Amino acid sequence: MDSRERVLAAVRSAIHEAGEPVVTRNHDTTLAGDPDLVELFVERVDDYRAEVHVIDEADLTLRIGEVLGAHKVNSLVVPADLDGAWLKTTHARLVHDSEEVTAADLEGIDAVVTGSAVAIALTGTIILDGGELQGRRLITLVPDLHVCVVRVDDIVGSVPEAVRRLNPTRPLTWISGPSATSDIELNRVEGVHGPRTLVVLVVR
Repeated sequence: MDSRERVLAAVRSAIHEAGEPVVTRNHDTTLAGDPDLVELFVERVDDYRAEVHVIDEADLTLRIGEVLGAHKVNSLVVPADLDGAWLKTTHARLVHDSEEVTAADLEGIDAVVTGSAVAIALTGTIILDGGELQGRRLITLVPDLHVCVVRVDDIVGSVPEAVRRLNPTRPLTWISGPSATSDIELNRVEGVHGPRTLVVLVVR
C-alpha cells in the first residue's frame, strides 16, 4: 500500500462511525455592551476613508445637492424608482437606470445616487440587493462617485443579523469603503473595481 492509500485508509477508519455533526443555531449574534449602532457604523465607515454624514430626513435633498456640487458632478445615473425629490438641488444631467444603459454609457457618467438594503455597524459594510432605490449592480460599479443613502432603521449590529434580512438569491453587493486594492507591492490603489469615492448619508 502506498502512502496515499495509507492516508485514505486512515481517514476512512477515523470517520467510519462518525455521525452527522450537530450545528447549533442559537448562538448570540448581538454585539456585546449594547453599543450605539449609528455611532459605531459611522466610525467604521470613516475608518475606510469614506465620507459619511448623519443627517435628518428633511435635509436629505439639500445634502445630496451639496455633495454632488462639492464633487463637481455634471452627469448622474440613478435607479429608475429613485424619489425625484432627492434630486431637486442638482443640475447634473440625469440618466435613469434601464436595461438600455450599458457599461460603456456609464463610463462617461460622474456619479450614482442610490439607497441601500442593509448596513452593518460592526464592519461598516453597506449591502445592496438590487431592490428598492438601488437599481442594477452595474450602475454602482462604474461611476467614480457613489452617494449611498442608509436609513438608521436598516443598520444592524453584526454580519449574521444582516444575513438574516437578506434574500441569498438576489444580486448582493457588499461595500466596505471606496473600491481599493493593495495587491501590487502593498500600495493602495483606489477605483480599481468600483467607485473611487464613497459618500454615505445616514438618514435618521
